[in-house]
Formats: sequence, structure tokens, C-alpha cells
Amino acid sequence: MSIKTISSILSINGSDCCGITGVQADVRTISALGGYPLTVVSSVVVQTPEGIHTCYPLPSDVVVSQVCAAISSYHPEVVKVGIVEGYETVRLLRNEIIGCRKRIIVPGILSSRGERMVSNDTLSAIKTFLIPEATLCIVRCSEAEILLDCRIVTQEDMVFAAERICEMGAENVLLRGGNVVEDCITTLFFDGKESTFFSSHNIDGWQQHGISGAISSAIATCMAMGDSLQEAISHAHTYMHSQVVYQVENHEGGHRPADLYNAFMSLVVQEHAKHHDVSYYCQRLSITQQYLSRVTAKTVQKTPKEILSEYLLHQATVMLQTSRLTVQEISQHLGFSSQAAFSRFFRSETTLSPIEFRNNNASCLQ
Repeated sequence: MSIKTISSILSINGSDCCGITGVQADVRTISALGGYPLTVVSSVVVQTPEGIHTCYPLPSDVVVSQVCAAISSYHPEVVKVGIVEGYETVRLLRNEIIGCRKRIIVPGILSSRGERMVSNDTLSAIKTFLIPEATLCIVRCSEAEILLDCRIVTQEDMVFAAERICEMGAENVLLRGGNVVEDCITTLFFDGKESTFFSSHNIDGWQQHGISGAISSAIATCMAMGDSLQEAISHAHTYMHSQVVYQVENHEGGHRPADLYNAFMSLVVQEHAKHHDVSYYCQRLSITQQYLSRVTAKTVQKTPKEILSEYLLHQATVMLQTSRLTVQEISQHLGFSSQAAFSRFFRSETTLSPIEFRNNNASCLQ
């Protein structure tokens, strides 16, 4: 197949000698999803699992000439901009990428370990030249705090931060890594008008080194292949669930049980508000309930029903703690037949009614 018949995605990013992040990881994700990766190296990063040792930014003319060559030769459907250092480099880069219709800006302000990656001058340039051109700006809450000089503690803080980034010119914002609820990590998608929250109790999974780069590359690839932005985010998260976040190794040989567990978890994330019956998930996976039970027992020592109930309870507690929805509205949102059915489920899992739980956690809403 000719390169020109494959959707091409341009990654402008640093080079990671260990291949966990940077252009090497972008190439891996884009290729795995069926895209053709074009790469521009913006800096050479020397890092090990212990952290970043040195970062050498390339001269602006070297970076820009790479971008010109890639865009003029292959006309990528989507461009992703990761780590870029230098005010002049950022300024010139903006003039080259505006010809691409879809632009994903992932300002590498901090490493996953919290190391500062860009200077104050570069940060100013990112705010002035790159964020206003973003079809989607993907940023962690810790980075948004630096970008906006504010604290992000609550869901309201996340919404306010996303609104401010849109005011800078970004069309859409994906704000990741909010710890607004104990033992949970939260992501916000803001399209300039409406906010949509996603949450997961797998904090360690979503905070792995390299996750930000992988999710942004996956979104870029899905968009290049024709997905709408919302579809691309959904498909990218499904990919990340199955490939990275819920990766489970099968020590007995083969990967079928691990793959089934990953697929089950992805379905739970997507369908928990519509289907509370384990048989539905077994039908979707084309396996028996007995086999799914063996898979989940082997991988996480839980039954499928326990996993589904835990996820429903997690979503319920998040909404009770961080939203002003009524108990009736929450029960409807989670697919319960009635408020009474939801209350029975919640009490059986916690020994408290939803109202009692909310009253005990009232400070979260203040």
C-alpha cells in the first residue's frame, strides 16, 4: 500500500532515548492504530526511568525545516505538537502548522514526574501562538495550574480552567489528571460550551509515564481516520484501556484471558449506565458467564458482578460528592429503574443511603 493512501499524522516532539515518550512512542501508537507517522524532532532528551538528565532543544531553523518538509511532502491530516522549547521556535512553528486543518496541542510543560520542561519565555509563546490554533488542547491539571497561575482542586476549578484555555483561543480542551475525589482520577472534556467529566479509580494506570503522549497520539490518529473529535476521544480511551491502563499479564502463557479482561473493562466503562446484567457483557464478548468469571478471578480475584458493582458505586460516589444532581437524577443517569432501586443498591454496598453518604461528604460541594 502506498504511503499516500494511509492517513498521515505529524508528531512534533522531543526524542526520548528510552522510547517511552516522545516521537518514538508517538510512532508506536500511530502505527498500532493504522496511521502513517511523520515526525519532527524538536529536542533531544536524555532520560532514564529515574528521570530526565538533559534536554537539548534543537535550533529553530532545524525544527521548522523538518516541519516544512513533512507538510509539503505528505500533507498530514492532523498535526500533534508536544514538547517545544524556545520562544522563536514556537512563533515560527505556528506559521507552519496553521495549514493543517486539525491541530492537537499538548504543551509539554511538566514531565509525568513533575519536572519543568519549558522556560517562562516558551510558556508565554505557547499561550500566544500555539493554544489559539488548537483544535484540541490536551493538558494535565498540574500543567494548567502553571499555565493559568491558579489552583485546581474541585470540578468547578477544572471547568473554570478549561474555560480560560478556550478564552485563549483553543476550540476544545481535554483537562486530565484531576484528583478532585479521593482515590479517583478525573478528566474533563470541554467543547467551549458543555463540560463532560470522565473518572477512573485506576490512578496508577492513568498516571503511568508516557500516558499523555500515547492518548494524544491515539486521538490524533483516530481523527485522521475520519472520527469526529468526540468519537476520536472515545476510541482513543478504549484503546488505552485495552493496551495500557488495564494491561494484565497472563503468566500461564498466551494473552487471551488478559485480552478478555481488558475488553470486559472497556465495555463496563462504556455501557455501565445502560446494562447492569453480566449476561449482556458475556453476549458482547461471545463467551459464557462461567468463562468470564474464571478470567476475572484469575486476573483480579473478583467476580464480574463485583467488578460491575464496584464501577457503578464508584460513579455514584463521584456524582454524590462532586455534583449537585439530585439522587433521582443520579439514579436515572446510572440506569437504575427507580430511585428506590438505586438506594437499595447503594446501601447494600456502603451501609449508607445516598443521602446519608452525601451529607457525610457535604464539604466536597462547598
